[in-house]
Amino acid sequence: MANNRRMSGKKGAQVGSGGQRRRGLEGKGPTPPAEARKGHAKQRAAAAKVRRAQGRPPQRKGGGRSTSELVVGRNPVFEALRDGVPATMLYVQQFIDNDERVREALQLAAERGNIHLMEAPRPELDRMTNGLNHQGLVLQVPPYEYAHPEDLPAAAYDKGEDPLIVALDGVTDPRNLGAVVRSVSAFGGHGVVVPERRSAGMSAGAWKSSAGAAARTPVARATNLTRTLEQYKKAGITVVGLAADGEAEVGDLAALSGPVVIVVGSEGKGLSRLVGETCDHRVRIPMPGGAESLNAGVAAGVVLYEASRRRS
Repeated sequence: MANNRRMSGKKGAQVGSGGQRRRGLEGKGPTPPAEARKGHAKQRAAAAKVRRAQGRPPQRKGGGRSTSELVVGRNPVFEALRDGVPATMLYVQQFIDNDERVREALQLAAERGNIHLMEAPRPELDRMTNGLNHQGLVLQVPPYEYAHPEDLPAAAYDKGEDPLIVALDGVTDPRNLGAVVRSVSAFGGHGVVVPERRSAGMSAGAWKSSAGAAARTPVARATNLTRTLEQYKKAGITVVGLAADGEAEVGDLAALSGPVVIVVGSEGKGLSRLVGETCDHRVRIPMPGGAESLNAGVAAGVVLYEASRRRS
């Protein structure tokens, strides 16, 4: 008899939902404004204003730090000091041949006032530089303090401006990174985002190429660029990727007048597949001269100019 009941397929008594399903179908009211939604860029900007009003420093997650770097050789050290590359220590070889370039480097370091001079024997400099031809001069560049990607749109909203950000995908030449930083600064942008891996970082070469702009334009480092772009999209920022086969031309894209992040790929490979699929728009720069591509610094400058023109 018991076996027949199990095989019958009839359902026995069940516990009711207690009204939970009915309540689940009820509306939750109107969507709160952006300033009240947790995690939204405008909410973070509003919270930052409150913290400043209360005299408390903003809580930053931080984007990490790079490692310290050594610039070696008389000409490279002189050029780094001349171009404003941050430095903490200038090592000078004992009994160095004091030529004009050495004197100029020492004078620039002394004028800065915050660079320590350290005399060291040649074997010590050889050890520090792993046997590179340092010519008796070694400049220590401190680690770069990266911003967090969330800091960039929050700072823009705090100024009452729509974010204008450039993200680099696969750009490995630090000179290109420096050139992009310089363009972002020139056209009123709010910062640059680079991936943590397989990307140029803020080295001495990037500092030099930025022509001083790196001192006033933040560079943020993203653990995962695709995920960072998705977070920007959720915050209401349009993601625009530059691609030779883009569906529209840069001059036709109305989104550049609002909150936008411009994604620039490497000169050879362009945007990676995942990053390209994440973009809201893929646009191209018309080139009547027939060039196949532009380097990252030039491409970013063209689009930043168009965005700045639309916002003025």
